[in-house]
Amino acid sequence: MAKWMPAFVLLFNIIVLNAQTGKGIISGTVIDATTNQVLVGANILIEGTLKGAATNEDGIFVIQSVNAGYYSIVVRYIGYSSQKIANVIVRPGRNTSFTVKLLPEIIESDEIEVTAGYFSESEKQVTSAVNFSYEEIRRAPGSAGDVSRIMFSLPSIAKVNDQRNSLIVRGGSPSENAFLVDNIEIPNINHFPVQGTSGGPIGLINVDFIQDVNFYSGGFSPEYGDKLSSVMFINFREGSQQKYDAQLDMNMSGFGGVFEGPVGNNGNILLSVRRSYLDVLTDMFDTGSSVAPTYGDYQGKYTLSIDRNNKLSVIAIWSDDHANSDADNASENDMLYYGKQDILVGTTGFNWLSLWSKNGYSESSVSWTVSDYREDFYETGTNNLLIKNQSVESGINFRNTNTYRFNKYHTLNFGMELKYLSSDYNNVYGSTVDPLGNSVAEVKIKNDIYGNKIGVFANYKLYPVESLELNIGIRGDYFSFNRNYYLSPRFAAKYAIYPTLSIYGSVGVFTQSLPLVLLTQDDKFRKLDDPRALHYIIGIGKILGEATKLTLEAYYKDYFEMPVSPEQPGLFLTDEIFYNKAFYTNHANIKNNGKAKSYGVELMLQKKLAKDFYGTISGSYFRSKYTGYDGVERNRVFDNQYMFSIEGGYKPNNSWDFSFRWIYAGGVPYTPFNYSESKNANSGIMDKNKINSERYPDYHSLNIRADKRFNFSNSSLILYLSIWNVYNRENVASYYWNKEKNETDTEYQWGMLPIFGIEYEF
Repeated sequence: MAKWMPAFVLLFNIIVLNAQTGKGIISGTVIDATTNQVLVGANILIEGTLKGAATNEDGIFVIQSVNAGYYSIVVRYIGYSSQKIANVIVRPGRNTSFTVKLLPEIIESDEIEVTAGYFSESEKQVTSAVNFSYEEIRRAPGSAGDVSRIMFSLPSIAKVNDQRNSLIVRGGSPSENAFLVDNIEIPNINHFPVQGTSGGPIGLINVDFIQDVNFYSGGFSPEYGDKLSSVMFINFREGSQQKYDAQLDMNMSGFGGVFEGPVGNNGNILLSVRRSYLDVLTDMFDTGSSVAPTYGDYQGKYTLSIDRNNKLSVIAIWSDDHANSDADNASENDMLYYGKQDILVGTTGFNWLSLWSKNGYSESSVSWTVSDYREDFYETGTNNLLIKNQSVESGINFRNTNTYRFNKYHTLNFGMELKYLSSDYNNVYGSTVDPLGNSVAEVKIKNDIYGNKIGVFANYKLYPVESLELNIGIRGDYFSFNRNYYLSPRFAAKYAIYPTLSIYGSVGVFTQSLPLVLLTQDDKFRKLDDPRALHYIIGIGKILGEATKLTLEAYYKDYFEMPVSPEQPGLFLTDEIFYNKAFYTNHANIKNNGKAKSYGVELMLQKKLAKDFYGTISGSYFRSKYTGYDGVERNRVFDNQYMFSIEGGYKPNNSWDFSFRWIYAGGVPYTPFNYSESKNANSGIMDKNKINSERYPDYHSLNIRADKRFNFSNSSLILYLSIWNVYNRENVASYYWNKEKNETDTEYQWGMLPIFGIEYEF
């Protein structure tokens, strides 16, 4: 290390000596949040300066020659709630562009600007909504640029395991979450996805594409269906219309680049390619381990402004993942299983935004998705086959949403979704012993599934009086494979006691079809009903200042018609994904009499980066339980009971940014082994009389991060260092049966993990 220090110091000095304050551009579009109509003549001001601009006849503004740094932007338009945008980064020689959505003023008050402030109200969501900007996602400690991991600090997300970014929302499971990018549904946004769920270990979405993210943890609009717990709506930004820009970046997980720029007079493009390099390091340093996982992703967006009323965008998000572990490596690293994975997943689609009048618009998207799994897993020690998964899941999706505002007191949102699903399964589930010690015979599945899903929805928003907002909606869903049809009514209301204080609530029915990889395993499963849930939510929101907001919410979720098995009457099928790492059952008699419930209280205090400090403090108390086939109520495996997190940062100047995140959560339930039976069988056999009766130790971990930005005349360099689990807490991931020792052993979550990264923008 010492021989490299002089060269490192020289490089650092060259960077510092050549650093200077360059200039960049701020541009964007201001539109009506309800109708998507451009707002002509809106005023945009860079707070603390005399620089500003007004939108032209196309709703576009451009502010030239802005010194590199970070700013707050104020946007005002007569008849609309003013909005402030925090932490807008201006980079030398580059254009920082974004879209601002303003809501019409409903309550006439001198305090309305304070009410808006830095917190933009979602026009589609009354309850359980939170928004994250690109910069908030990029700099979050412990996220490593993973849009899912930043959600871990929210009070609605259970804390289970560092190794996976699965979202466990208000007592749900990893299969209950929807992801949409620019009105196009993405089945899973992770590398090495777990089939049938939305989880995985490593995020797929490139955060440099993101403009902002809206996350709905319950009570969401009937516009979104076929999910029981949450919706994440990701808005991709457009590529630069001013000039060609590029970016190179490298961190622990891989290296890649982003390219963007204009295409013709009315189009622009945004492209990204990334690849991991762990395999290169493994070969270079001859670690002696098996081949390291390799993965890459390819993302792009093309936008074409056809005319003032029509815009077409095309997106593509693809990943290619490979892993190969052998028996020797699995034994050395106390892995329960080993094998080979080759997974290709991707989505390509286009979205057409059409403004039909000054009061209405529609968005229509068509997309194609495919998930190709080639997986073989074997049990460590015995080398017995666990699963051979040779399957392809694909679909063609059409999604149409329409909004028409009759006046500022009445708005109708309606539309439909059509999906054609085609899946080919050629799988083998090896003979094994289930978690309770029962012998299970080998199961072979060779089956093709075709089916259509149809969803229609409508939501009517009205203001009977200026302070009261009501949302009355309904959704209908039909799946041709099992001929199930459901209606899901939903209702939400919000009352502004003062412009800075509101109470709100919602109630609704939510339905989700079972994963195809489960339905294909037995013809009798066609007769299964779809799981459903009732959401009840009530909350209060208080604006404490233009950059600070406090929310308190209570919720109750009632699940019914959940799948359970008479062969494992005490277990809960949808949670078995946590143990099996795959959605298969080896059961032939699944029933629909399972129930579950979750309830809790959540508190969150948010402060945006108005000046030097920003942060979020959140806490929750919740319970999540299920009733199995035997009628006994037990804890679900994701039931932390309580969680507290504090995340924040300090930005002393344009060059430095320091941030941290500390999370404390109760231990999740687990079932202890029946020691004598496990010892005799040399296999982990759960004690069927103590299912989920014990808990792992409480979880806590501190992540920190420091960013240093160097600005040059026409480029910038960002160096950052993030340390996960700073004090090296040994958080337990699981207790497992070590077959080589024939005794219980412990698997731990990640220890202290430093992550260094570099980004060069030019």
